[in-house]
Amino acid sequence: MLDDCDDIHPLFHGAPKTTEFKKLRKRIVQNVREAIEQYGMVERDARWLVCLSGGKDSYTMLAILYELKWRGLLPVELLACNLDQGQPGFPASVLPEFLEKMGVPHRIEYEDTYSIVKDKVPEGRTYCALCSRLRRGNLYRIAREEGCSAVVLGHHRDDILETFFMNLFHGGRLATMPPKLVNEEGDLFVYRPLAHVAEEDCEKFAKSMNYPIIPCDLCGSQDGLQRQQVKGILDGWEKNRPGRRQVMFRALMNARPSHLLDPNLFDFKGLELNPKDRDNSSDIPDLR
Repeated sequence: MLDDCDDIHPLFHGAPKTTEFKKLRKRIVQNVREAIEQYGMVERDARWLVCLSGGKDSYTMLAILYELKWRGLLPVELLACNLDQGQPGFPASVLPEFLEKMGVPHRIEYEDTYSIVKDKVPEGRTYCALCSRLRRGNLYRIAREEGCSAVVLGHHRDDILETFFMNLFHGGRLATMPPKLVNEEGDLFVYRPLAHVAEEDCEKFAKSMNYPIIPCDLCGSQDGLQRQQVKGILDGWEKNRPGRRQVMFRALMNARPSHLLDPNLFDFKGLELNPKDRDNSSDIPDLR
């Protein structure tokens, strides 16, 4: 899969030449390619808005998408985008300087959603839900303005697992972040090409490439977030039995509606015995 050329794209300049890194890079490329193909993310000649937060995941996603594009495996146009939400201490120059240096087409948008969140969210409550909704709305707007057909997000395998357990523990439903969906307005796709990539691999990749990581606690680290609690549980399970995260992730790809309890997904009332086993001698009374 990989060749001896370090110059696929400036995003890969200075890539370590170690066997370990080459294996890591190959694994991530394969994971991303697998997700893109499995969930049908590619529309030829499409334009994607690739959303960058400045974290390890979005840097990894950007680099791997460019590698796939260089190899002729991703026939789409990529436009990187960062939404500066007015968070205190946000280093506004880091991403534009990096993207300029890398020669990556991009758009930097400033929208002070932080002040709105601070005003609307009661003291002691977490900001994440409202912040996320405001961010998503702005990204949809930017995608439309730029003629993009898809908004591309850097959520990885562990994000998807954590969301599943958050919905299970706190939401009373079996649901998570899908790798591909259509927005409520029906005019944009939302893609998560890192869906099969482990968070640990993103961290190793971005650190090895020495990308300028922006910390994720700029809004003020809020202790006790549900996601952090779930992450701690999953970390404990993984420590006790390495590989458990991947087993659980595979389960999300192997759902059996007939072995769950949702009558909207499976017609339990319509189940019948084989004719030879059916006793037609008595009617089944209606239950009240």
